[in-house]
Amino acid sequence: MPFADPPRCAAWRHRDARDGFEVVFVAPEGDGWRLAGDTAAVEAGEAWAVRYDIGVDAGWTTRSARVSTRGAAGQRELSLETDGAGRWRVDGAPAGHLDGCLDVDLESSTLTNAFPVHRLGLEIGGQAEVPAAYVRAVDLTVERLEQRYVRLEGDVAGRQRYHYASPAFGFECELVYDAFGLILEYPGIAVRAA
Repeated sequence: MPFADPPRCAAWRHRDARDGFEVVFVAPEGDGWRLAGDTAAVEAGEAWAVRYDIGVDAGWTTRSARVSTRGAAGQRELSLETDGAGRWRVDGAPAGHLDGCLDVDLESSTLTNAFPVHRLGLEIGGQAEVPAAYVRAVDLTVERLEQRYVRLEGDVAGRQRYHYASPAFGFECELVYDAFGLILEYPGIAVRAA
């Protein structure tokens, strides 16, 4: 069952790994979506704030992202662009280490874990390896992040369940998405607030 079009805004309370809040505003743009959001948090005693503006096409493949961060070390900005086929440019320069990635994944954001789930449309029992252009929150370093999504049984009231794994971090959890394809709870990271 495909997801409904996203709501105009959504928000998450970040907890456990960090203490903070994220809000995103969603608007149609061409045949896709423009997602503009902010996360402010305290993590390991350090406060930081990230602002993002991400464009995705109708299939939820990332097309562009502008990210800025502010913390005790100062302010940084980053621009990502992709051709939608897995070739990226970071601040205008080719980024071959990201070849094959179709999604941006911001360390500071719960929202960005919605992109591959929307794009893949997995049936129950289906799974996919989904590398992403992973942007660290404080220094905006861009790395390739290998990820795996497996669609689980047990859809209830339009909610879909997935097993998520990120081997580089030794992290696995179950993610539950609402009828809009947005995470309701990201164990150890965030919970949906609106």
